[in-house]
Amino acid sequence: MTHPVPARSGVAGHVLSLPAYRLASFLVRSLPAPVTAAAVRPLGVGLTMALPARRRLVERHLQRVHGPDSASDGLQAEVRRAFESYARYWIESFRLPALSKAEIRAQMWAEGLEHLDAALAGGKGVILALPHLGGWDFGGAWLAIRGHPLTVVVEPVQPPELLEWFTALRSDVGLTVVPLGPDAGSAVLRALRANRVVALLSDRHVGGSGVEVEFFGERTTLPAGPVTLALRAGAAVLPTAVYFDGPHGHMGLIRPPLALNRSGSFRDDVARLTADLARELELLIRRAPSQWHLFQPNWPSDHD
Repeated sequence: MTHPVPARSGVAGHVLSLPAYRLASFLVRSLPAPVTAAAVRPLGVGLTMALPARRRLVERHLQRVHGPDSASDGLQAEVRRAFESYARYWIESFRLPALSKAEIRAQMWAEGLEHLDAALAGGKGVILALPHLGGWDFGGAWLAIRGHPLTVVVEPVQPPELLEWFTALRSDVGLTVVPLGPDAGSAVLRALRANRVVALLSDRHVGGSGVEVEFFGERTTLPAGPVTLALRAGAAVLPTAVYFDGPHGHMGLIRPPLALNRSGSFRDDVARLTADLARELELLIRRAPSQWHLFQPNWPSDHD
């Protein structure tokens, strides 16, 4: 079974201890929202300075988005904004379970909901294929209170108690969490066959089968899971992103479904359609590159 891609990987890399995450969550929920919002910029600056290797990777990734001739000063400013965006992601994730449904509804809107409705009307489930962009956890909570609870796949972390804590954090906002592993693909297929919505981060290959594609002008490997699972279940794949929109708001964008037409062998079709998905992910990322939270090597040349 092809593994779906997990959520979410980033700067944190789960390097903090469980007590540290609990403390951060407690502080974020205890402090007034304006105070935590004001902390986003200094936290982002601190991360930028404290993680030089990650900073260089973010610069490489953003240069791929903008091209080799992108201005250095503008690129450095965008790198700082990327770290600020990531700090906001964590602050919001910690605060989410404490927000009321009315507060979540008031802080988000979306384009393209008609594509989700039409796909669910088909009765075979929906895969939202997302990049590591903006505040996707907030978007998941927003969809859940609208009657579309998400199933998500998460990368196992150590110790197991930390995974349990992250699972509880997401469960509190209506997400069904599936740990990445041998049974993850089967669990996702069951969700799709129950006509549920599955969210898969799709711009970084972590485990399982991958497909070589051109992504922002350079060959790399992206996960085969989104297309493979969709073809097996007959589900729709909707390229999707959730952007930060102003200091407190969020804007979801749901693109039309990929055309999952069969024209060759299963393997060839998965490769071709994953390349189509890569182009959709590029489009979504280019709308807000500084909200792209991809802080790990993602192309072979990143390891040079």
